[in-house]
Amino acid sequence: MSERLYFTAAAPFEAARRVEMLPAGHRARRLHGHGFLARVLAEAPVNGTPFPGAESDTLAERLQAAVAPLDYTFLNERLPTPTDENLARWIQTRLDWTGLARVGIQSTRDRGVDLDGHDHAHLWRRFRFEAAHQLPHVPPGHPCGRMHGHGFEVILHVDQDLSGRDLGLDYERIDALWAPLHVALHLACLNDQPGLENPTSERLAGWLWDRLKPALPPLSWVTVYETASAGCHYDGRQYRIWKEQTFDSALHLRRAPADDPRRRLHGHSYRVRLHLTAPLDDVLGWTVDYGEVKARFEPIYREIDHHRLDETPGLADADPASLLIWLKTALVERLPQLERIDLEQTPGCGALLCWGEEGPALPV
Repeated sequence: MSERLYFTAAAPFEAARRVEMLPAGHRARRLHGHGFLARVLAEAPVNGTPFPGAESDTLAERLQAAVAPLDYTFLNERLPTPTDENLARWIQTRLDWTGLARVGIQSTRDRGVDLDGHDHAHLWRRFRFEAAHQLPHVPPGHPCGRMHGHGFEVILHVDQDLSGRDLGLDYERIDALWAPLHVALHLACLNDQPGLENPTSERLAGWLWDRLKPALPPLSWVTVYETASAGCHYDGRQYRIWKEQTFDSALHLRRAPADDPRRRLHGHSYRVRLHLTAPLDDVLGWTVDYGEVKARFEPIYREIDHHRLDETPGLADADPASLLIWLKTALVERLPQLERIDLEQTPGCGALLCWGEEGPALPV
């Protein structure tokens, strides 16, 4: 597939609402409130940004201006049926930006919806359970060969064509389908579950898919977070893992105007997420060992962490797009399964470079 570059931004707002179209007794019919987060994904090239490196900042400023009328308001006075889907539509029509790919609304940390320009919705719901496991086929001395535990998180993704409807699948329908799985997995040892004798993230994602897909036909991906910085997606066809890491770097943007503060030396705590797709190893039960991904990234990490990016050999400029291209060039031979890199310079704001299937966006 061809290489695609996107820019990302996020903006919060606080608001109250009632969703009166829901059935009688549904809790969201009552007056309630959320700390919402609006998220956008925009294609490059970007029109109207003053210089390379300002794309995500400018996108964030315009997004903040678009959601400002919603902040500390009663949403029903702005739009008659303030579902997450309709809020995304409302922002979409008011956001002045060329090449807008998706607008998302995250109404809580654990749920949200992303809407493209064709009224296609990607809805997601996150769950958590605490469990023990061990991987029986790893090499001797591997830490995952010992019995240990995690606070696992699972995200269920649902894709739907809305065709103008105010609401896609109700989150509570997903909650009901998850409930018996939570009973089986929470405060348990995963190895004791039939079919999870080798409970890697990949095997767990596939196990969940097999149990949910028949009852939830629009299910599109199952995501398993084994830790806060590593996990796996499964769509019934292929497995994709990711491993993320943070690094702290200084920079100045060479192409910023002389009077712009980003021309000065400054810094960010970056988050980089590496996405890889590979066949499942039938014995080990994984695609690529998370530890191996970290080890192969380590030499690149040492070049940029606690350094000046604008002095990094081979890096054209320290803007997110240039840094993503530099990272891809540095990593593709070390990690041939790599097909996407996400980079955030501030929470929710940054860029991503993709040359494989994009897969689901992960929540901020």
